[in-house]
Amino acid sequence: MEKSGFTTTLNLSLDPSIPRTSSESQQRRQLARFGKRLYRLGFVPGTAGNLSIRLADGLVLATPTGMSKHQLRSSDMVIVDLDGRRVGGSRNATSEIAMHLAYYRRRPDVQAVVHAHPPVATGFASCGRALEEPLCSEVVMTLGAVPLAPYATTGTDEVAASIESFLDRHDAILLANHGVVTAGDTLEDAFMRMETVEHFAHICLVAHQLGSAKPLSCDRLQQLAEARSRYKKNAVASR
Repeated sequence: MEKSGFTTTLNLSLDPSIPRTSSESQQRRQLARFGKRLYRLGFVPGTAGNLSIRLADGLVLATPTGMSKHQLRSSDMVIVDLDGRRVGGSRNATSEIAMHLAYYRRRPDVQAVVHAHPPVATGFASCGRALEEPLCSEVVMTLGAVPLAPYATTGTDEVAASIESFLDRHDAILLANHGVVTAGDTLEDAFMRMETVEHFAHICLVAHQLGSAKPLSCDRLQQLAEARSRYKKNAVASR
């Protein structure tokens, strides 16, 4: 009986779908939860989009390829190292994992990455237009400009290369004819930045449809830059 019990415990510990720590278990649930939130917002139709979290041991927990974010379960998640090699999980990681890893390798402060296809922002990306016009003070202060990365073939390392020059200074990037990627120090933070990008795209679209968009002046932008610095410090302190 003791031998049987030991064997059962050993097999469970080697099961790649079973979390190694309670923290990892919570992160798996977070990925499933925020995947469903993106689905409900209409940002990840079909099997589009992917999410990831940096684990405490330097590995990355990511959503699998080929699954609707509406159907994700915590046991579906995949663990990869920073070279993209699968080290845990029974499924394959998202085919766009290289884009996530580019952020993690370049930015030690980034703890989570979200990629989605919010329709209005993706419309701007498909027209070759960045979201850099300073029209909304709240967006300028909390997110800043959202640049447009050049076109790269989906699911290839070209996508990671296309955003490389933007990683240091931007937490949200439009992907030409593709979608949006956002990063944050928590998964919720990365998710909210995705929401904000789409919200700002709506504002830009309406402002230009009305035909009288009025960008903020340089003086106003300087004041917002100072407010942004204070905002980021307060946000870090509150966490």
